[in-house]
Amino acid sequence: MSTLRIGLVATSDRASSGVYEDKGIPALQDWLARALITPFETIARLIPDEQATIEATLIELIDVQGCQLVLTTGGTGPALRDVTPDATLAVANRLMPGFGEQMRQVSLHFVPTAILSRQVGAIRGTSLILNLPGQPRAIAETLEGVKNEAGQTLVAGIFAAVPYCIQLLDGPYIETAPAVIVAFRPKSAIRPQENP
Repeated sequence: MSTLRIGLVATSDRASSGVYEDKGIPALQDWLARALITPFETIARLIPDEQATIEATLIELIDVQGCQLVLTTGGTGPALRDVTPDATLAVANRLMPGFGEQMRQVSLHFVPTAILSRQVGAIRGTSLILNLPGQPRAIAETLEGVKNEAGQTLVAGIFAAVPYCIQLLDGPYIETAPAVIVAFRPKSAIRPQENP
């Protein structure tokens, strides 16, 4: 069985030039460490908001590094330099519109400006690319969803669907920590838990 490889891409002109520290990649690494039971490795890239550079990075992570999942942070708004979704669509074979719809649905519970987001989900070959927000708190909210004070999920986060999507793309079987995110898949697609 292949090890799950996850590409992490932060797009920011200022962070990539050292003006300030990127917080997106550390937030993603922390969240994945809490959320995934399945062993995984990450390959991180901090790059400027240049569409050609983003496209080349996505292609490298998927076609060369073999990442089955690529998570991007930042560059998803309406500003002229926000070109991450454009780069994602340029390298994708297929669009997965439900991911973008659900990301905005989740974020609208927290901020009305969520409607300004152009985040997309797409497939390149057998890999899934997801555009996430740039702020650490918004990243966790988008992945986990809306929860009440008791921790019960009111609106599903997008990561609930990621393991089954990767499975349908012939990727590794991904198990999650239920306290963080419950992966949903049809009963016919559930495998018995392996004993360590």
